[in-house]
Amino acid sequence: MSPDHTGSVGERARALVAGLTVPQKIRLVSGKDFWRTEDLEATVPAITVADGPHGLRKQVGASDHVGLGGSVPATCFPVAAVLASTWDPELVEEVGRALGREAKAEDVAILLGPGLNLKRHPRGGRNFEYLSEDPLLSGRMAAALVRGIQAEGVGACAKHFAANNQETARMVVDTVVDERTLRETYLRGFEIVLAESSPAAVMTAYNQVNGEFCSDHAHLVGEVLRGEWGYDGLVVSDWGGTNDRVAGLAVGLDLEMPGGAHAFDAEIEAAVAAGRLPVASLDRAATRVLEAALRWQEVPGRGTPADLDAHHTLARRVAAAGTVLLTNDGILPLRPQGTLGVVGAFATQPRYQGAGSSQVTPTRLDSLWDVLTATLAEQAPDVSVQHAPGYDAATGATTDTLVGQATRLAAAADQVVLLVGMPGREEAEGRDRAGVRLPDGHERLVRAVLEVNPRTVVVLCHGGGVELDWADRPAALVEAYLGGQAGGAALVDVLLGAAEPGGRLAESVPVRVVDLAADANFPGHPRQVEYRERSFIGYRFHDTWSVPARFPFGHGLSYTRFEHRAVEVSGIGTDLTVTVELANVGDRAGSEVVQVYVAGPGRLLQRPLKELQGFAKVHAAAGESVRARVRLYRRSFTVWDVASGRWVVEPGRHEVLVGSSSAHLYHRHAVDLESDDPPAPAARTVGPVAGDEEYADLLGHPVPVPARARPFTRSSPLSDLGSSWAGRRLLGLVGRPMARRFADGGSAEREELLESVLAGLPVRALAQMGPGPVTFARLDRLLALLNGEPLRAVGRRRTD
Repeated sequence: MSPDHTGSVGERARALVAGLTVPQKIRLVSGKDFWRTEDLEATVPAITVADGPHGLRKQVGASDHVGLGGSVPATCFPVAAVLASTWDPELVEEVGRALGREAKAEDVAILLGPGLNLKRHPRGGRNFEYLSEDPLLSGRMAAALVRGIQAEGVGACAKHFAANNQETARMVVDTVVDERTLRETYLRGFEIVLAESSPAAVMTAYNQVNGEFCSDHAHLVGEVLRGEWGYDGLVVSDWGGTNDRVAGLAVGLDLEMPGGAHAFDAEIEAAVAAGRLPVASLDRAATRVLEAALRWQEVPGRGTPADLDAHHTLARRVAAAGTVLLTNDGILPLRPQGTLGVVGAFATQPRYQGAGSSQVTPTRLDSLWDVLTATLAEQAPDVSVQHAPGYDAATGATTDTLVGQATRLAAAADQVVLLVGMPGREEAEGRDRAGVRLPDGHERLVRAVLEVNPRTVVVLCHGGGVELDWADRPAALVEAYLGGQAGGAALVDVLLGAAEPGGRLAESVPVRVVDLAADANFPGHPRQVEYRERSFIGYRFHDTWSVPARFPFGHGLSYTRFEHRAVEVSGIGTDLTVTVELANVGDRAGSEVVQVYVAGPGRLLQRPLKELQGFAKVHAAAGESVRARVRLYRRSFTVWDVASGRWVVEPGRHEVLVGSSSAHLYHRHAVDLESDDPPAPAARTVGPVAGDEEYADLLGHPVPVPARARPFTRSSPLSDLGSSWAGRRLLGLVGRPMARRFADGGSAEREELLESVLAGLPVRALAQMGPGPVTFARLDRLLALLNGEPLRAVGRRRTD
């Protein structure tokens, strides 16, 4: 079979598929190994995919999907939490282009990112890898990243579709969520990224939504993604996240990954032969896989080395642009004199990225200490810079000796920079955080240093929200998150004033996490999590239910000052343009983010007090005036009407609110709207968390009972098998080889992560991703035995 380079990619792919046998088509829709698709003889070569939300993670040799193995060096850009905090789509698009160039240099056809699941709760273990608590901000920033990646010819993969907002039991948990909340909150970001950037691929999530696994979800994938949204790109499973391959093909899941075991092949072939799976469904999936491979063949410049020095410089600029200045009494930017004390092990051992599938091997790594001392040696040689570690960087623990050293240094210093945060082992894919406070050692150190020197700048280095009951005590409080390989240098730029802290919070910082509505059901039952808070997460909760955040969504200070001199709202009906004239009245250049919220009437439906519907970031030199424009559309004013299954406008008075955060609004504009299709009145709740009857009304059916651990099924987590002697025996025979495959004599932190990941794997993963010849037929016999059904097990063996 010789390559045909005539006609469109789609026509060529369809022609190739038409000439294949059913077994050949089946092989195409499962991966060849961990990171490659199947090749088609000498006609279409395999393509390589790789993790890449904030940096390319291309693995060679031994592979895994949770960041345990190494990868080729690549630029480690700031994590998604920082990218979103820039509120700057143009800058994030630059990052996307750099990611695309590095992927192209390594012959990677598809980058598995961005991740745009929402930060439903501060303890989410993967929050560093997600963009925001708000779907519009998530969608717009993700779309920018996709546009940049795909401008280089590399495909981007939006993930994880959908309602994947926790790591606890992530591969089996059932997310119970009402349709309106699902549409308005958890699907909207995906809808935006598809509309504004057309990603090459979408990855389904591990979890279930309302009783169906996302990988074969008829409503989510078949009706919404493929049908209503008209998405015709590649839909790929998360690694080991395929539940029912036949059902998945029927609804539109094209590619199973990693797939090297081809565990589902026999079931697919039997379903096609019996007519339960139309050949047309298999053909569509195989065609999309080949289309991706054929497109990659036509991309110019593959293998051309990327400019890694330029990318490091970009990473430094982005880290500064996403750094959020939470408080400042004027100490920043620093004017070092006398002795500058630097406290914290993170100054010399940077905390710069999270653990898991997004973990990048950096091309280089800047520490704050190295860059700061070099900079001051040149700019202020009379300043004495001294350091005390204060705590163990890996564990966060401290000792009396370490605290004593730090406080003596702080007491003698004219100014102090104190770096604290979460150790890497506390923030990782595969498990949620145990708490929301800094480690005890960090808390103790903060209080001790502030006690002896109030002229202290506290810098936070972490991936998710933390409680900060001492936030008003430092002279300045800086949110740096995880700034990537150039984060240390970017922090020096911000602290010394070479760059402004350009970030604004993309997530609210609560006073107490227990006050959040989502906290009542996070992470939920081991088999089921109920979104009883509905859309009331983040600022939607704080503002609607009058529970002030410590730092509100959108908040961030600057080194200059902007005046909002004129606000105009023009247009007709729902097609409006908000124009804001701003003047930089400070003595240095800076940026401002204009945020536009819409408040609906809320007479027919219970809804958040206001919701972000647009934003614009502007830059201005000292003394310069600029204009920011934000467009609003019909969708900016709509709600999801469950009764009709449509987006509709609720009639009545709406308000367009303009501000610099969700809590700081400086302009209101009333808009009276009529509607030919008003929503049907829906159930309301008395408080932010729906009770049993209220939740049943919202769902339209009784609240489901969580699934029981017995009988064991293919979707039972491996941890459940430990409840029986035979199950423990099975884990010993099969689970240990899988563990050895990834562990490879790693650190205690690595083994901890591996243990939590393996415990959450469903039983079917032994066939999908296991190290040996474990077929589904054998697995089903073992499950029958574990369930006390020996006759059924024997019967299955006879029919194998």
